[in-house]
Amino acid sequence: MPFIPHTEEDIQAMLARIGVPSIDNLFDEIPPDLRSGQLTGIEPGMGEMDISRLMTERAEADGRFLNFAGAGAYEHHIPAAVWQIATRGEFYSAYTPYQAEASQGTLQLLYEFQTMMASLTGMDVANASLYDGASGLAEAALMAVRAHKSSRRILMPKTVHPFYRQVVNSIVRHQKIELVELDYDPAQGITALPEEKDFAALVIPQPNFFGCLEEVDALTDWAHSQGGLVIGLVNPLALALLKPPGQWGSKGADIAVGEGQPLGAPLSSGGPYFGFMCCKQALVRQMPGRIIGRTVDLDGKPGFVLTLQAREQHIRRAKATSNICSNQGLMATAATIHMTLLGPDGLERVAAACHASTVALADKLCAISGVKRVFTQAVFHEIVLKLPIPVADVLRALEVQGIVGGFDLTPYYPELGQALLICATETRTPADLEKYAEQLERIVSRRTSGPTCTKLVPTATSKW
Repeated sequence: MPFIPHTEEDIQAMLARIGVPSIDNLFDEIPPDLRSGQLTGIEPGMGEMDISRLMTERAEADGRFLNFAGAGAYEHHIPAAVWQIATRGEFYSAYTPYQAEASQGTLQLLYEFQTMMASLTGMDVANASLYDGASGLAEAALMAVRAHKSSRRILMPKTVHPFYRQVVNSIVRHQKIELVELDYDPAQGITALPEEKDFAALVIPQPNFFGCLEEVDALTDWAHSQGGLVIGLVNPLALALLKPPGQWGSKGADIAVGEGQPLGAPLSSGGPYFGFMCCKQALVRQMPGRIIGRTVDLDGKPGFVLTLQAREQHIRRAKATSNICSNQGLMATAATIHMTLLGPDGLERVAAACHASTVALADKLCAISGVKRVFTQAVFHEIVLKLPIPVADVLRALEVQGIVGGFDLTPYYPELGQALLICATETRTPADLEKYAEQLERIVSRRTSGPTCTKLVPTATSKW
């Protein structure tokens, strides 16, 4: 944290100026029985040198690994300027409180964030962020049920992240909303056209949890033909290359949500992350959270305000569209700066580099006897491989060598056998890929058998 230069003499001088004998007297309106008293569970304070050593030792205990795991959390390069700017006091402390219009700089930045996300997804409007991608998908399901009115069923493909499905179920199941699980094609790894008739919305992940590219146009048009809405669950970085949800099918998706972590948020012991949500203009009054608008004041000068934020979210909570009154505002700030620095061309280059790294890694690993690719569909970011020995054993052996080898799919998709989800972002070098391949070959060399997988070739309908 920043250095605080106040000495004890400084503090006493300030207290004397305002006529207060001690800092405790500044809080004398708090009844004694409500005060926490001494924090007995906190160890005595340490000097700068000692605390620096302690934190360094704890960081080193985590280790430094070559990371080939994705599964919804991605290691991307973040320009140093992103967090240098995001943690300036002007952004760090101005958190759009009830008198939000006093924080014009923060409101303007969030307005720019909304503009960028709406442009990236091809949708009409965006809100000013949510907690994370998983809870954002749950909010989208609630929003779709409110808008549809006649059905409380959501079609949820198995190709959606299993953790996301668990979160959505936890949030909506007590509201009598049914999640209908849709199976996937075992050869392609994508959702087949369902046969369901009565539903409020169909969730379409793009790319899906396996990394495969869903047939979004066909699925979108089918859902609309059945009178349902479409919720696009998207990776924002992938949208630098892929068709945005606003252009899916003949009418486009109705709602687009996702996890914003790839846009400037580091892998930091599990968070914090942030969710984003966009929708068509017709659904804007069903959208939860904040929406920042641009207007003019009495003198005709431009300004920014909170708009279309249901007051019930603050006071009459039982009638709120959602109780998301707060959100991951600092993460959205970083994402806005990140997207500004990279620009459309930069995002596209990063996405292309990620795809190239993943393809190159898969080619190297599939050259190992007994390792083969599971699905034939075109991909982005991730690829599923089948191993000849237990994935859990392989990951443990790789970890000893300083490698996070991927995500074990066997507990969540046992029908795939010993399946491993791998990912290589733009941060992985050719030497990193070679090290992984060498270590994996060493681990499985005594038990390999069967043909290797073919090279990855884009299909005519995929956009690589």
